Amino acid sequence: MHRDRMKKEKGGGKISFQRKVQFLSAVLLNGYAAGFAKGKLFTGKSKAFCVPVLNCYSCPGALGACPVGSLQASLAGRRFPFYVLGLLMLFGVVLGRLACGLLCPFGLVQDLLHKIPVPKWKVPGRIDRPARSLKYVVLLVLVIFLPAFAVTKSGVNPPYFCKYLCPAGTLGGGIPLMITDPVLRELAGFLFDWKVLVLVLILTSSLFIHRPFCRYLCPLGAFYSVFNRFSFYQMHLERTKCVGCKACERSCPMAVEVTKNINSPECIRCGKCRSVCPTGAISGGFSRNVSGIPSEGSENTP
Repeated sequence: MHRDRMKKEKGGGKISFQRKVQFLSAVLLNGYAAGFAKGKLFTGKSKAFCVPVLNCYSCPGALGACPVGSLQASLAGRRFPFYVLGLLMLFGVVLGRLACGLLCPFGLVQDLLHKIPVPKWKVPGRIDRPARSLKYVVLLVLVIFLPAFAVTKSGVNPPYFCKYLCPAGTLGGGIPLMITDPVLRELAGFLFDWKVLVLVLILTSSLFIHRPFCRYLCPLGAFYSVFNRFSFYQMHLERTKCVGCKACERSCPMAVEVTKNINSPECIRCGKCRSVCPTGAISGGFSRNVSGIPSEGSENTP
């Protein structure tokens, strides 16, 4: 029994459903292969549609727009972002942070890096818990407040998050464009160096800490986390089947206390807890119970 549990916890060497969906999502969202070859952005009609994840508009392969970048652009242009907020709320209500766990290309990058066999770090709770609130600060300050109110000398409100922090933009947009465009390489200065440094720090941290950007800095994850408790998609723990082995908590990339709060705002619905549970006590799906009140057999049922 113990051997079977360990084998299941390690994944058995098979490509998981989560990984398959992540790769498929990355291909679909960044499928303009000619863009990478020519160093030119896709400009088709789909580029006006916001995808549900952090996916750089300036990525040569991007077929859609990043909702965080679109939100900043609307606020900087003194327009209320009805369309962007409406889409984000729709994604949040339907999926919660399922979009983070299954659809986000930068989440995939962090997941793959963390699989590299190096010693892993467990961040102490006294540091981890307050650090997780940083992503809400990033959302409120860099994504909303500064683009809306901090006007520069040129009279333009820049997209502060995209300009100074977003690692997905540097990886998917900045670096590929620099490689293909010699003019951009000549113009690159301190700002690009800073963004590369941020990217390197986050990617390096991903080797040791599972999904550090998602845990501590992602404003989109912060937004979706608000909807986790009442989104249509919910995780469930059937306590009558739970044997308390804590395999679910050891496997969780977001260090969620699954047996205490399976629908925590930090849960990205990646399904790892479900895949390693030896008794099948964990399930997930689109629930009719969206009020936030636990139903029979849910994680809070005594």
